[in-house]
Amino acid sequence: GITSMFTNFTKLCKGLALVLVVGHLLVQFVPATVPYLALIPASGYFELSVHGVVISTVSLLFMGKFLEPVWGSKEFLKFIFVVNFLTYLCVFVTAIALYYITRLEIYLYMPFAGFHGVLAGLLVGIKQIIPDQEVLLVKIKAKWLPSITLVLSIASSFFTLNSAAYLPTLIFGTYMGWLYLRYFQRRTETKLRGDPSDDFAFSTFFPELLRPIIDPIASIFHRMLCGRSNATSEDHGYTTSGAPLPGSDSAEASRRRERGARALEERLATERLVPPRNKEELQSDALDSV
Repeated sequence: GITSMFTNFTKLCKGLALVLVVGHLLVQFVPATVPYLALIPASGYFELSVHGVVISTVSLLFMGKFLEPVWGSKEFLKFIFVVNFLTYLCVFVTAIALYYITRLEIYLYMPFAGFHGVLAGLLVGIKQIIPDQEVLLVKIKAKWLPSITLVLSIASSFFTLNSAAYLPTLIFGTYMGWLYLRYFQRRTETKLRGDPSDDFAFSTFFPELLRPIIDPIASIFHRMLCGRSNATSEDHGYTTSGAPLPGSDSAEASRRRERGARALEERLATERLVPPRNKEELQSDALDSV
């Protein structure tokens, strides 16, 4: 059981982990590459520190092991590209805005780099697929992982400068991951986009005490993004002529998560019983069952 936990990582995740390692080595041994970190599409694939590349590669391998069989390799890769690009675009715009507000040149020359924005987005994917599953030894439900990560990051930013530098990327990575999964990810089983269920609403990142305050604010941005909540919109896959589409309600979203969790549990349980030569077949079966 312990051995299977640290093996059977997907080929795609291994390849992406290799990209992160190579990117880090380029930064260390070819310092001339650092100025190119300003290129937004490439920013997330360069880690400037050893501990950063270790955390990013290990986290990617483990989270990819859960998410890729459910989403599929193409969608998993698309999610990483989209979240990385949007995250660093927002960080770049924020830095420019802060420069014009404060006139401090540090915001112009601060290097933007690190995979932690994508990792924050992947945590949102874990929250969506297996929200009620307790993780590892901490006995915390997966649905709280993104929120706890942000709270700890905000708290540590008051004490260390490095944590403060990571904070904008983590915040935007979390939000962009949720935004993509909530409104734009295409569901192959229903041909619809997004996850409109109440269990994945923006307010679920907050304690229940705050949700009555958060929901009205979030609904404003929802209307800005999708128009009226009861408007006809095939593009968003929520309604057609005012009637809910099959699979667009919270019950269907819950069934999707149950299927994903069941497929993952069956896959992980069977890996402990089946010889290594059959593991590729198991990954394919788990994906087909979703």
